[in-house]
Amino acid sequence: MHSFLQKTRKAIERFLIGALLAMVFLTFADVIGRRFFGAPIYGAHDLTEHLMALIVFSGLPLLTSARGHLVVDLFDRFVMTNAMRWWRGLTTLLVAVILALIGYQFIFATIDANQIKEVSQELLIPRSYFYALISLSCFASAIAALLPPSAPLNAPEENT
Repeated sequence: MHSFLQKTRKAIERFLIGALLAMVFLTFADVIGRRFFGAPIYGAHDLTEHLMALIVFSGLPLLTSARGHLVVDLFDRFVMTNAMRWWRGLTTLLVAVILALIGYQFIFATIDANQIKEVSQELLIPRSYFYALISLSCFASAIAALLPPSAPLNAPEENT
């Protein structure tokens, strides 16, 4: 099972790298086309918007499982004591509940977008698929928040 999760994580990381690279190249080409030739790439805004959603919500479970979110450590001296273990558990539970609620709400957004055939403005890309991805990502992140932390995202690989 651990091997499957590692392979899945690596595949998602490669996808994220490719999507980010595609977004950078698309934005660069769009700016060059717009500034120098007066001809922007048709649909670049739609594609950038969808690539950004893919990057953010495909990476959310990985980031959550590695506890890689931004934190403010002003109160770590007090909160990281054994007496405050309940507080850390409560915040972890709260994060998981909020992520699950977001996922739950996006189920309805997916259904609504599918019923009204919601599409993007220029390229007419159906939005329901992206809402479903957001929902699944939030549910996976909620589960990941409750599980013990995985290895950091920049940890060296083990050759086993």
